[in-house]
Amino acid sequence: MSQQAVLEARELTKFFGEIEAVKDLSLTVNRGDIYGFLGPNGAGKTTSIRMMLGLIKSTRGVSRVFGHDIHAEFKSAIPNVGAMVEGPAFYPYMSGRRNLRILGRLSGGVPEERIDEVLDLVGLKKRGNHKVKGYSQGMRQRLGIAMALLHNPPLLILDEPTNGLDPQGMREVRNLIRRVRDEENVTVFLSSHLLGEMEMICDRISIISNGAIIKEGWMDELVGSGSDVVVVNVSPHESKECMEFLKDKFNASPEMVRQGVIEFNRDDVQTYDLNKALIEAGFRVSSLTTRRRSLEEYFVELTGESKDVN
Repeated sequence: MSQQAVLEARELTKFFGEIEAVKDLSLTVNRGDIYGFLGPNGAGKTTSIRMMLGLIKSTRGVSRVFGHDIHAEFKSAIPNVGAMVEGPAFYPYMSGRRNLRILGRLSGGVPEERIDEVLDLVGLKKRGNHKVKGYSQGMRQRLGIAMALLHNPPLLILDEPTNGLDPQGMREVRNLIRRVRDEENVTVFLSSHLLGEMEMICDRISIISNGAIIKEGWMDELVGSGSDVVVVNVSPHESKECMEFLKDKFNASPEMVRQGVIEFNRDDVQTYDLNKALIEAGFRVSSLTTRRRSLEEYFVELTGESKDVN
């Protein structure tokens, strides 16, 4: 295990009867990462996390937290982790503060000052004394993160933290995760099938499909940081004709995002030559830009499982 690694899985495998749910899963999370564990629903993400945390026993393989084997040295490993797996559970008729206080007592006691700190950190300072039954889904997710942070863990593991949230709630949780990493010096491991969300927050990622890791690395190295996709804006009524032109002239495989907006992989096409050809062919080009391919597009290239990508 390297000096910077805070979580490491090596060849984790889990059978349920004859079904191999997770296959030889290996990954490394380094100190300071916001690490994304990505894949469609049913890919094996939660089962993998439960093995990493020692909540279920792996059929084979090993998981280490700060160098401690999660099974052989559970009492040494688990205090380093705060986790929210498969959604937070609360006493709905108690306040958020009361829920935190009870959890703190059950796990050895937490000063009231720390409860104040985590409520403030997750943006619930003004609502901490309100009953949880009146919380929105986003507030419940925030309280779940507060619970996971209660004992100052250096590693935070969150399973689908933005599941069920509206766009505003997703943005709030995303900003919170960044703040936890930057202000609390916490390494964050995120599991999600919401690829667009993870693209906006993760430094490093691994992609799991059918129980197996198929890619791991830095986001920019895997997805790219340059201009992989060309975006052409023409008059809406020219869309179909423009697509045929791009196929014939540049051997492209264009897609119509909406009327008047066409995208295709850039490959070796030079934007100057493309713009010149479109103008000479009589198309009314209002703009021609390039962008990086999205994580969703990269995922579909790898797996083809577009029906489960969000």
